[in-house]
Amino acid sequence: MSTHETPMIVYRRRRNTELALIAVAALLGVGGFVITTINLHGGLPSNLMVVAGGWLVLCLVAHIAVRICTPWADPVILPCVLALNGLGLAMIYRLDQDPPVSHLAVGQLIWTTLGVALFVAALIFVRDYRALQRYPYVLFLAGLILLLLPLVPGLGSSANAANGSQIWLNIFGFSFQPSEIAKIALTLAFASYLAEHRDVLQLAGRTFLGVRMPRMRDLLPILVMWFAGVAVIVFENDLGTALLFFGLFVMMLYVATGQVRWVVIGALLFAVAGVLAYQTVGHVQVRFDAWLHPFDDPAQNGQVISAQYGMAWGGLFGRGWGLGRPSLVPLAQSDFIASSIAEELGLTGLVAMIVVYGVVVARGMRAALTARDTFGKLLACGLSFTFALQVFAILGGVTRLLPLTGLTTPFVSQGGSSLVANWVIIAILMQISHSGRRPVAPASDQDVFLDQAPTSIVRRVDG
Repeated sequence: MSTHETPMIVYRRRRNTELALIAVAALLGVGGFVITTINLHGGLPSNLMVVAGGWLVLCLVAHIAVRICTPWADPVILPCVLALNGLGLAMIYRLDQDPPVSHLAVGQLIWTTLGVALFVAALIFVRDYRALQRYPYVLFLAGLILLLLPLVPGLGSSANAANGSQIWLNIFGFSFQPSEIAKIALTLAFASYLAEHRDVLQLAGRTFLGVRMPRMRDLLPILVMWFAGVAVIVFENDLGTALLFFGLFVMMLYVATGQVRWVVIGALLFAVAGVLAYQTVGHVQVRFDAWLHPFDDPAQNGQVISAQYGMAWGGLFGRGWGLGRPSLVPLAQSDFIASSIAEELGLTGLVAMIVVYGVVVARGMRAALTARDTFGKLLACGLSFTFALQVFAILGGVTRLLPLTGLTTPFVSQGGSSLVANWVIIAILMQISHSGRRPVAPASDQDVFLDQAPTSIVRRVDG
């Protein structure tokens, strides 16, 4: 290597580090299970070996799949996800113990097993994520159909949703939320479309008052998403899903073009849709009134009020596993599971959970920075932003920072659709991270070895 040649950056695999972190993450879920049983029943759970062994096997299966299929992937993402999933399982089990005794944790564990299985399958069969770039319009159409499918008479149902939101499908006795699958399909479609048309979106259009306005043909996709978002708000009574998908599209437009005009256009369109929905849809008015004036109608806003009292009772360090009364909050295992965690683990536990979410998002964005192709960068950004926006929306609703949206808390809330979809999202992020971190040529003694992505100019290292 000449003295003027820039050294290649070579990342370490760090799979053993990942395994050590997974061991710590797995103990979080098992610890919550054990402490809850001791506090409520005065002894160790009788099925401790079976539950702990099964959970550890799931964690090891996920790790082995990463070690074999994506050995250069980020070593922090999977342990964080397993920590969140284990926390959710432990809290759902704790809520099951309050009368009437239920077995929702068993169902959640089954969905977790299916999610890990799909995670492994995605790592094995989708070895090159760039193959997903070939069908943007097919994926876009499929995503829109999935998003609007609950409106089909006979298929859509509001039985599983709070406040009458029609966001579920019932088929052969099974129910699932198609918007969770739609967010993956639409993110893939957006990333593929924007990777191909980013130059046109940046440069085409006429200048008006010093601002370059997009052409109508380029504005059409965002208008389609706007109409879809309005349809979701009006007909499905689901403000959260509309916010999630529209925010995702606007963010990816900004990342692809680097132009603030797309953010301004998107924000104005969504503001118009929100005002119209507030004036015409009673469900949206109820959500905003519960946010601004919850104590004006305690009967209607009992969820929000109970959640606030529960979190206040938990204080800084919480009541302890099994020592609070989180089941007094309606939907404590799903929409309001964050308030259950805050009551028993305190503000400290809730903040710790938020920090873990932040690490997952940050590592997803880091995967976008290391990706070597535009599609991979946009896809990693989109999936990470979807994850971040969903967490912000639901936790903001529970803590009354925002109106309640009814989205799930990823990997923690009870529910199979969200859990399975998020495991597939993590598999895609791992593929992108692996592709960006793996060396493109054999390493030499002049190369720089990093455990993280570079943040400044890299100096050459001898020996």
